[in-house]
Amino acid sequence: MASLTKRPVRAVRVASLQAIVDRRDNGVIYVRSPQPLGEYPARVTDRLESWAGRAPGRIFLAERAADGKWRTVTYAEALVRARRLAQGLLDHGLSASRPLMILSGNSIEHGLLALAAMYAGIPYAPIAPAYSLAVREFTALSYVWQNFGPAMVFADEGAPFAPALKAVPQGDTEIVFQNSRPEGMHSISLEELESSEPSAVVDEANRRTGPDSIAKILYTSGSTGLPKGVITTHRMLCSNQEMLLQMMPSLGDEPMVLCDWLPWNHTFGGSHNFGIALYNGGSLYIDAGRPTPDLFGETLRNLREIAPTAYFNVPKGYEMLVAHLRTDADLRQTFFSRLNLLFFAAAGLSQHIWDALQDLAFETCGEEILVVTGLGATESAPYALSTGMEGASSGSLGLPVPGVELKLVPVEEKLEARLRGPSITHGFWRRPELTAAAFDEEGYYRLGDAIKFADPQDPLKGFVFDGRLNEDFKNSTGTWVRVGPLRMRLLAHFGSLVQDVVLAGPDRDYTTALFFPALQMCRTLCSGLSPFATAAEILARLEVRTVFQERLDSFASASTGSTTRVERAILLDTPPSIEAQEITDKGSINQKTVLRNRAALVEDLYREPIPAHVLTLTKEPR
Repeated sequence: MASLTKRPVRAVRVASLQAIVDRRDNGVIYVRSPQPLGEYPARVTDRLESWAGRAPGRIFLAERAADGKWRTVTYAEALVRARRLAQGLLDHGLSASRPLMILSGNSIEHGLLALAAMYAGIPYAPIAPAYSLAVREFTALSYVWQNFGPAMVFADEGAPFAPALKAVPQGDTEIVFQNSRPEGMHSISLEELESSEPSAVVDEANRRTGPDSIAKILYTSGSTGLPKGVITTHRMLCSNQEMLLQMMPSLGDEPMVLCDWLPWNHTFGGSHNFGIALYNGGSLYIDAGRPTPDLFGETLRNLREIAPTAYFNVPKGYEMLVAHLRTDADLRQTFFSRLNLLFFAAAGLSQHIWDALQDLAFETCGEEILVVTGLGATESAPYALSTGMEGASSGSLGLPVPGVELKLVPVEEKLEARLRGPSITHGFWRRPELTAAAFDEEGYYRLGDAIKFADPQDPLKGFVFDGRLNEDFKNSTGTWVRVGPLRMRLLAHFGSLVQDVVLAGPDRDYTTALFFPALQMCRTLCSGLSPFATAAEILARLEVRTVFQERLDSFASASTGSTTRVERAILLDTPPSIEAQEITDKGSINQKTVLRNRAALVEDLYREPIPAHVLTLTKEPR
């Protein structure tokens, strides 16, 4: 547990929270920063040109080569290659209406192609590699392909993507590969695409590109259905980076170094983090690891070599990192050596992980590290609300950043957050019906998130998350079950035992849960367990069920009523499926899809007599 004594925090330039609050008689509340948003470039690629002139030899992007050494590209080299690739894209007929799709994950070539497309005014769409590589059916990829209509598609390693490419209607779409040719189809190499010197055509295409030109289309995970393409303009990306810089001036104080795994097909990795490096002339080391048992070793390898100046991750990544920081002195020394900022998003960070990070930082360097978080969405590019110099606490969202207007609208017993400003999307690619429904009469984008003041008497203490409006449900008595807060309490209570939890109970007498257990942790609870034991065998062990039973009972005993406890639960022996759209490749769970796909198990939760695989409270609830 973190010390209650005030400890020094490493010096870093971050703004303090400020807000102007306007409360209306109809219950609507408007909140904005009193600070105006500063000027920002017309195009994302203006920053590439700027840094190529100001710091031509500075590393921009780096990734591990096959021999384990870092392969790098400087700002000057990146501009040269991006312009050559822009010429190739234009020569092959790409345009504002004939876009580029990128199927493979983060890489130097992915980044350069993205910059080339944006430089020439060609929209591009980075697609989750899992849609092609982690599924047997290609439903999501086929839908995205049909919606986006690519004139060209790039896959770094072409061969692994061949089955997916053969499953979609290629038409006249050109295929470009970097390392291995996809067999059985016509394709060209990236080297061939990059073979021509840029001409005046490239410069003219760049001049025609402006703030409202589409930079890219980001397909969301589709929490309410199939993925939808969020239109992301140059104005959105540039204004959002200026917002970040105004709130965290430290990002521009020195050449920053990032070591980051977050996928570029998501807004956190591809708009927020890639953009921070480019906007501020930083160096981005591409981490090929992931917060999974089989891939996290690569993240650790990289962090032992690359000391970040700021670190961005999702809570699961921090949970895994803390376990290794505790036992690896060399990792601790490198990681904290010049770190001045920790940032998390996408979900709440458990308090025990938060405390552990600060304890480890203090033990290593005699200072804590400022933690920053906030609230945003793909549709807001994504930075919209942020904590400040005062620091964050578990559940904090902060206040609107300069340039973003927040509108809070009463919905049932909650306040729905809506956003307006230069960083907010115009709508969804080729989905006018979704676009029309997404905005209110004043042009505010409906986030679908509920938030509330941390202290209604002191707005400067910011907001806290109050759940997703479309996840909440009423039980059979007509009482609301607030899924977001209840889920966060469950995750904190069960700690390292679970990876995630999904709540069930609409129109039922009580709330139940489907747990995705942390199998490695569950395995450690078992004595004499075969190393080849299956997930089902692990979760059936008495030691595991006893620990979960105790936690379920203690959670209920600390709850205040029927809507704040869980009365029955099932431990799932199959993880959430990317193919079935239960989870994104970033690790975000889709509650409604899990419940729909596992409807038979939900029925088991309410069956009488109680099935043997269902955990239930050992005594009557209060």
